[in-house]
Amino acid sequence: MRLDRLLANQPDFSRRQVRQLLAARHVTVNGQTLVCGEAEVSAFDHVAVDGRVIQAGKPALYLMLNKPAGCVSATRDPDHRTVIDLIDHADKNDLHIAGRLDGNSTGLLVLTNDGQWSRRLTLPGSVLGKTYRVETANDITQACIEAFAAGLYFRFENLTTRPVALELLGPREARLTLHEGRYHQIKRMFGQFRNPVLAIHRERMGPLTLDPSLCPGKHRPLTAAEIAAV
Repeated sequence: MRLDRLLANQPDFSRRQVRQLLAARHVTVNGQTLVCGEAEVSAFDHVAVDGRVIQAGKPALYLMLNKPAGCVSATRDPDHRTVIDLIDHADKNDLHIAGRLDGNSTGLLVLTNDGQWSRRLTLPGSVLGKTYRVETANDITQACIEAFAAGLYFRFENLTTRPVALELLGPREARLTLHEGRYHQIKRMFGQFRNPVLAIHRERMGPLTLDPSLCPGKHRPLTAAEIAAV
């Protein structure tokens, strides 16, 4: 929201008074004096007029979770344990999930209350790839590797997937990076070769790599450098 609009929404200030307060340097945001009413402020910013707090600002939360299998990527579910149930933070109910994983998939999951930040991480068409380690029921063929690199046609959506580089780790194990998030995309791509996927583990989302010290079901705050990298 614009700073002048936030102030004008207060019952004590008219729009004219807001302009005067800004011009007279009576308004601070996070301790810094601002005179531009067009400045954007978020729910995380501390806003004050002559020391009087207009908006206290809530703390921004950024968590990395090593999602275990059998836990759903949802904030609420009447029948299943959710990833929110694994969080022990007092404000966990304010969190949303940046990039979901299927119930049986494991690995890196990011939770935050900062919607603008999470959109940069998950925006469709983003250059921030997501890397997965995949185990299949049958051997991964050269034809599969070549088809992934060229892109596969999904008839339901009438589209061709973006090229996917597939690195073989073993006859039935591979690492691949997606730059889009189609519904059950990995399973459907291997499904075109009648090769069922047994396990999917996300290792990376853009600049964020799953902390190897995190056991399944455990989480930690992102570092300042990790937050800034997105």
